[in-house]
Amino acid sequence: MGSTALKPAFKTTSGAVINGVIGGQGPPLLLLHGAPQTHVSWRLAAPLLTEEYTVVATDLRGYGDSSKPPDGENHANYSKRAMALDQVEVMKHFGFDRFPVIGHDRGGRVAHRMALDHPDRVTRAAVLDIVPTYYLYTHVTLEFVQAYFHWFNYLRPAPGPENDLKAQIEAQRARATSDVQLEYLRTAGDPANIHGMCEDYRAGASIDLQHDKADLDKKIGCPLMALWGEKGAMGRLYDVLSIWRERAIAVTGRALPAGHNLQEEVPDLVVQEIRGFLRQP
Repeated sequence: MGSTALKPAFKTTSGAVINGVIGGQGPPLLLLHGAPQTHVSWRLAAPLLTEEYTVVATDLRGYGDSSKPPDGENHANYSKRAMALDQVEVMKHFGFDRFPVIGHDRGGRVAHRMALDHPDRVTRAAVLDIVPTYYLYTHVTLEFVQAYFHWFNYLRPAPGPENDLKAQIEAQRARATSDVQLEYLRTAGDPANIHGMCEDYRAGASIDLQHDKADLDKKIGCPLMALWGEKGAMGRLYDVLSIWRERAIAVTGRALPAGHNLQEEVPDLVVQEIRGFLRQP
């Protein structure tokens, strides 16, 4: 059985217009990207997964070619709650009421919130190279700040971080050589996209923390898999599985021989782990 081409698809939700692709056959599978990427980060893994699943890979609101809503009070329109609802509504548009979700980086944080807010929708969740946002902001160490300085830099009021990022992206565009780099920079260089990403991080340090604190006594009920890169900072700084076991009932996972962008660096291994996870009884 061969892989199936993924076709573009735009879907309007109650709060945004979400860009993405869909393809394959079989049960549904939702793939979410991290910052500053788009659904393109799944370009190597998604086609392999279409052999068994109907794959939906989207751009989160504020990223890629999805819309960039106004900030909202306390950055509410970029909360993981709002982002998760977008994705639930997108899947419903395609006729999928229940589905597993795999999220890398910021997409993993959306998957975490989705599993809490929509337990009747999410059958399984996998998070790639993250531990919960609330844990990170309540256990700030020098090593965390050094490894993830952008988490703090992007929190500054607009347009300071936005202006810095625009200059950096323009410099990167001048040096870009591959089609993938140019595609990332096409959307990442859009001022609205830059602001949307900063708002995502600002929400993470404000309204998301409020939502997470309110749910500290609630655990993810569906099976959860955590994967992380053994060459990156996450596994070096944190006991990833132990931390997730505080937030979910059934947790499995392991390190993979990669850095942060697992699905781009070791796509075959990521697909192997996803398949094994989804086939579990």
